[in-house]
Amino acid sequence: MQVLAWAMAGCAGLAGALAVARDPGARRARLLLARRKEEPWGPWGPAASARARALFAERREWVCAPVAALLAVLGESVLPLLAGAVAVPLVRRWLRRRARRREREKAADAVTALCGAVVGELRAGREPGQALLAAARYSGALGVGESAVLAAARFGGDVAGALREAAAGPGFDGLAGMAACWRVAVDGGAGLAAGLARLESALRGERRRREELRAQLAGAWSTVALLALLPVVGLGLGTALGADPLRVLLHSPGGIVCLVTGGLLEAAGLFWASRIVRAGEAV
Repeated sequence: MQVLAWAMAGCAGLAGALAVARDPGARRARLLLARRKEEPWGPWGPAASARARALFAERREWVCAPVAALLAVLGESVLPLLAGAVAVPLVRRWLRRRARRREREKAADAVTALCGAVVGELRAGREPGQALLAAARYSGALGVGESAVLAAARFGGDVAGALREAAAGPGFDGLAGMAACWRVAVDGGAGLAAGLARLESALRGERRRREELRAQLAGAWSTVALLALLPVVGLGLGTALGADPLRVLLHSPGGIVCLVTGGLLEAAGLFWASRIVRAGEAV
């Protein structure tokens, strides 16, 4: 009887396990548990932190808002809120300009790498169209004109014209030289690999010149940043000495005049210094 009871209990347990396995709710629970095992910290795991970093990278200009709110609370005035409202679009514009410059440099580096890859494929014995298809598949150096260039290379179209159209994008100026090399090789029978090798060398030299110039101007940009932080340091020193500079600047007519005048002079100085440094970068 005891053996029969154990057998019946085992059969009941097996039937329950099968029923649970067929239950879609149990299946969803197992999937959720597996996902929790992959993300051990739940909503505060690596995926959530990555999403938070991406959101912060897209909305970094809104850091001005809490800073302005803190200054408004400390100074008991609405003027910092107004200044923060003005600073948000200005900072957004500056961040977008810097992002566009990085995208242009990234595109220029991709074009340089594409030239080198095409040269390697040509020297390995591939036809020009096949070499371009093999080199551009994973490079991302053709921008919005990638589909037109690849279609022309695949079906025997006007590759030089497609490359020239793709060169209109920001940072893809090197594709115009590539188009010229392609046109000369097709019309005159010149060696395409040799022309692209010289173009790659010229593009790499331009990149080295840009990096050297940026390294030389790093000290000038540090000076500009130091000038921008000097008023903040002065406010901190005044607060540490017990002078309460925020109340003087935000609650007295003379302080407001000094604040407006100093802010305009600070903005003009930063603009002029940045203009000088950018003129040096453009040389």
